[in-house]
Formats: sequence, structure tokens, C-alpha cells
Amino acid sequence: MQFFETLPFQIVLLLVGFVLLIKGADWFVEGSSSIAKRLMVPTIIIGMTIVAMGTSLPEAAVSVRASFAGNNELAVSNVTGSNLFNLLVVIGLCAVLNNVPIKRDTEKKDIPFSIGITAIMLVLGIIGMALGHVDGLIFIAIFIFYLLRMITTAMNKRSEETDGALKEKREGASLQAALVAPKPVWQSVLLIGIGIVGIILGGTWVVNGASAIALAFGLSQNLVGLTIVAIGTSLPELVTSLVAAKKGEVDLAMGNAIGSNIFNILFVLGIAASISPVGFDMENIIDISILIVVSLIVWAFAKTGKKIGRKEGLLMIAIYAAYMVYICLR
Repeated sequence: MQFFETLPFQIVLLLVGFVLLIKGADWFVEGSSSIAKRLMVPTIIIGMTIVAMGTSLPEAAVSVRASFAGNNELAVSNVTGSNLFNLLVVIGLCAVLNNVPIKRDTEKKDIPFSIGITAIMLVLGIIGMALGHVDGLIFIAIFIFYLLRMITTAMNKRSEETDGALKEKREGASLQAALVAPKPVWQSVLLIGIGIVGIILGGTWVVNGASAIALAFGLSQNLVGLTIVAIGTSLPELVTSLVAAKKGEVDLAMGNAIGSNIFNILFVLGIAASISPVGFDMENIIDISILIVVSLIVWAFAKTGKKIGRKEGLLMIAIYAAYMVYICLR
């Protein structure tokens, strides 16, 4: 038992976790993209639902386990830190690798919706300095509405894509070429399943290994929670989005980041608060306020050029670096 707590084992655990994360994300993106093509659903919708939920499983697991143990003081910090990382680093790095075009629905609906629920989280948290059982149920109700809206949108888009494909076929275009020969359903589902397992195990091992190494070097548990745990649980989003951007599935990368932020607040915090009240402090209020400001900046980037380019991506990464310096010094 003592061997599993040694520093060398934790380093091995960290490295194996990274390998699982990268391969799991690769298979997950491949399977999800294939399903999107076969169902004629836009990849950004797949990214904001299936992929976002899958890559947010580490955050959900950490927060739910803490809630059942009655020790969820870091739940808000974990979600806020993860969302900041998704916005600034995940989207920022994707923009550096490949310009991220912004769909009209993303600019008009998804990003404003994400900002709106973040503001609701701030207001509910300030009232009583905690998110209680009722607040958790409110988040879950909003999450159900969000899912229903995404399903309706997907069905409408699928109908449009089907009509367009049939029109192309009548005009002599190759339908098979338009669909880029998606994989069989069983193979796509298998890739998604194996990818999720790899992402969850890899994310958990990376967080555990990094936390143990940091504590061994004398870093405080609170600082580890705000940095390593928040970043570690967001590694699936980062790796999945980078793999998607590299494969040219930029819509999937953008949808993953925004969808994960929505999922983290509505589902992760909703479930955690429903199980056990989540406490708030002044640092949480400051961090959530920063998250809202950062979200507005990203929204402004999205509105101006209808894309997030390399310069904006580098600026977003610089903002995150400044935030890291701030939370380490405070």
C-alpha cells in the first residue's frame, strides 16, 4: 500500500494518465465526428452535448464524490477554475493552432446562455453565501431545458442537412462524398465508449498524481485545488479540443469548450448542491466575476470578426497566465 503512495509511483501514474487522456480523446473525437456525419447533425451540436458531457465527467465525479462526503468547499472553485481554463486556454490554444470560426447560433445563443447562467450562479451564491438544495434543483431544471433545446436544434438541422443532401443527389452530386464515408455505428459507439473510459481514467490519474507531487513539494491543499485540480479535470476538454482542431473539426472543439462550461455549472454544481449545500466565500465571488468578464471578452472576439484568430488566442492565454499569478499571490 505504501508503494502506491510513493513519489515515483505518482510520477508514473501522471505519465500513464496523460497517455490515456491523449488516446482517449483521439478515439472519442473520431467516434463522435463519425456519428455526427452519419446522423447529419452539425459537429458543433455534437460537441456541445455528447463530447461536452463526456469530457466534463471528471469535474462531475470530483464534485459528486465531495458532496456525498459533505466536503464540497472547493466545488465552486473547481467549476469556476475549469470554466476559466476552458474559455481561455482550450479555445485560446485551438485558435493559435487553427482559426476558430464562430457559428451564428454560438454567437447569438450559446455564449450568451453560458454568460447568463454564470451570472445566475453568482447571484444565487451571494444570496446566503451558499448554493442550497433549491438552487441545485433550479440548475438541473435549466439543464433539462438546455438539453431539450439542443435536441430540437439538432433535429431541425438534421432535417435541413437531409433536404440539402437529397437536393445534391438529384443534381448529380455524390452523397457519399458529402458524408465523407462515416464509420459503422458499432465502431463509432465503441470508439466513443473506449474514449470516455480513457478520458475518465486518464483525467483522474493525472489529477491524483499531480496533486500528490505538488503536496510532496509543500504546496497548500487550497492552492492545489484551485490550480491543479481545476486544470487537471479540464485536461479532457483541452486534449479533446486540440485533437479536434488538429483534425480540422474546429466546430467540435468550440462546442466542447462552451458546452462543458454550461454542463459544469448546470449539471455538476446542480447535482452537488442538490446533495449537499455548496458554500461560497469572497474569493469565489471574485473568481466568478472574473469568469463573467472573461466570457464577455471572448464574446466580443466572437462578435467582431466572426472568428477567434491567433492574436486573440495568444491574448486569451496571456490573460489566463495573469490569473494564475493572481491566485498564487493572493
